[in-house]
Amino acid sequence: MADYSIYLKPVYSRLADSLPAGVTLPSHWRSLSWHQVKTYEALSDPAIDVVFNTAITGDGKSFAAYLKPLVENCYAMGLYPTNELARDQEKQIQGYIQRLKSPYEPRVNRLSGADLEIYAENEGLRKSAAIDTRAGQSEILLSNPDIFHYLHQGAYLTDKDSPDKLWGKIDKYFNLLIFDEFHIFQAPQIASVLNTMLLIKHTNRQNKFLFLSATPNDQLIEKLEIAGFRCRHIDPLKEGKYQFPESADQGKQLIQTGWRQILRYVSLHFISLEPAFQASENWLKENSQLVLAHFQQYPGSKGAIILNSIAAVKRLTPFFKELFKLYGLVVGENTGLSGSQEKASSLEADLVLGTSTIDVGVDFKINFLIFESADAGNFIQRLGRLGRHEGYERNGEKITFENFTAYALAPNFLIERLFLGDNAPLEAGATYTRPFFNNQIEDKYRKINNFEGYYGRWGAVQSLLLCSKLGHKTIKQQYKDSQLAFRKACEEVFKTKLWGVSEKVKQWKEEWQDLSGNKTGNPVAEDASSFRGSSSLQCGIYDLTEPNEADRFKTYDLPGILSNLEIEVITKAEFMRLLEQTAGRLGQPIPKGRYEYSLAFMKLRAYRQERLNWKFTYTGDLQPVADAWKVQVLTGIQVWQPENYWINDINKRLKKQGLVSYALSKPVTEVRSRLRLPMHFQIYPISDNYSIHDAGAPYSIAFGQSALLVDTLAGWLKSNGGEIWIA
Repeated sequence: MADYSIYLKPVYSRLADSLPAGVTLPSHWRSLSWHQVKTYEALSDPAIDVVFNTAITGDGKSFAAYLKPLVENCYAMGLYPTNELARDQEKQIQGYIQRLKSPYEPRVNRLSGADLEIYAENEGLRKSAAIDTRAGQSEILLSNPDIFHYLHQGAYLTDKDSPDKLWGKIDKYFNLLIFDEFHIFQAPQIASVLNTMLLIKHTNRQNKFLFLSATPNDQLIEKLEIAGFRCRHIDPLKEGKYQFPESADQGKQLIQTGWRQILRYVSLHFISLEPAFQASENWLKENSQLVLAHFQQYPGSKGAIILNSIAAVKRLTPFFKELFKLYGLVVGENTGLSGSQEKASSLEADLVLGTSTIDVGVDFKINFLIFESADAGNFIQRLGRLGRHEGYERNGEKITFENFTAYALAPNFLIERLFLGDNAPLEAGATYTRPFFNNQIEDKYRKINNFEGYYGRWGAVQSLLLCSKLGHKTIKQQYKDSQLAFRKACEEVFKTKLWGVSEKVKQWKEEWQDLSGNKTGNPVAEDASSFRGSSSLQCGIYDLTEPNEADRFKTYDLPGILSNLEIEVITKAEFMRLLEQTAGRLGQPIPKGRYEYSLAFMKLRAYRQERLNWKFTYTGDLQPVADAWKVQVLTGIQVWQPENYWINDINKRLKKQGLVSYALSKPVTEVRSRLRLPMHFQIYPISDNYSIHDAGAPYSIAFGQSALLVDTLAGWLKSNGGEIWIA
């Protein structure tokens, strides 16, 4: 097999020549990085509203974010895309407080959806009161942008409450709002943050906004500048604040002249695989001795395997646990279906297997990494977990890593583009800087769609909701001018008129009434107004494979269940009875609110070794639906999977459910390829009454927020253009 290996130079970051006034560091600290001082200065500048810090991964962006709250009377809310990252950041910030001996000793708390539910139940509070209380007990509050979105929409309030009851306090209380790892979000989430920032700006709040990401989001920056936000982009790479020495001696010279090392020298091996299901999983099983050999050759190593599939990790974890325990090595697991105890202990293991729950910003201390990826950003993000630390402490002893090695399980077409041909940008055995290498990955790897059309077509639906809230009778007079300014800004940013959006919202509601006979609700508008979209296919899971009883209650989408899980369908009553019994036996609350709208409930017995084939079906003719080229609420959708007897129980409930949908008269593989959809994009095969017995499925269907995203791209698949419904 051909050897496709390269080396990545270490990275050194420039230290600042001086510290900002009022900032004192511990005696053993040399200085702050250049970008950390510039971030502090920008956040202190009254002429700057929004700061973007795009320092390289591992260069201390998080410390730059929280320096001001640690040395000044500045309250901050940090918003993280995953609860795992928020948990990791809480530990980091507590460490900053101890090392800096902060005179303010800020109180640091986390608030996730589960935390909120448990806190509200324990204290006997409504969720709005629980948020208010938790915020008031924190100088630094770590949460997620989902909660931030919904509290500004009034989702935690009653009809009798003033719409600004929560955000009126929250926005005034927290001077600084921090959005971390923002590059992982798609257009709907960016639209939400834009709308919320515009609301804050035009209700006369003087907040500062800080975005931390190794990759700048040009869509966001452009739209913020259109809205009149004064932005500052701090880019150390562009300013020449990184060096990439050729040798250890050059590295020592850099340290002596005001630089610090942030990433180590890395040996990167590309493993060429066919882009087929379970290719990475099979390679890992076949080459498990290669993995073990690294730990035997370099005692004290720490490693991670990051894969795309939860099911693959679930199948591989017991395999590696069995292999490694013979040598006294511990294997951990960290996925979206892993319990909280398993997640918490996994990062201390010798080898952790995980998915995106650990590749987004979590501060690993590892020297060995195997990873697969789905696109350029995903590749760079995962590789960035390696080389950040020279070692770790174990039982008071400092362990220093001897080397840093990565294996990229890559599709063969990527390796061909990188290494083969007359103009191949990489040569096996050569050494490159990280920026150069990252540029080659971005140029040669699969590019995913940025859904630029979403903003004008759907982003203003959120604007309409917020604008109407400002006109509520309890605050109408107070925010009269704010409402007008907010409306104007939204129309400029999203390039649309809210009156046109309002007419469409009314039309969707009428169509829903005609379909369901229900006078309340508007599923299309609700999905467009949500942060990540509602999941009409989400199921409650009682996970019998989970050793920790309190963590057995989970949710998972039906498509993933159909493909990968061995389950037993149970009733909602039985599921809730199990939950209550477990909570009582353990003497601790288990959140139950997220199961209220689950499609079905089931016990998870095992993970399948082979993925099952299945498809959705439609009780009628799908061609007219697909020919409409628009988002529709459909009923009569079911699942075809003859291997599972229990699917009939699911179909009885699913058939009656109205699903926000977008149907296309092309198979899934073609749609995914032509629209450049992200790997986990929720689009599925579907047949109708006329194609149910075909070997494949001639149609594709997306649900919920994914349907709205497909709607912005469908014109690419049409031969004669499409309707533009918001003028």
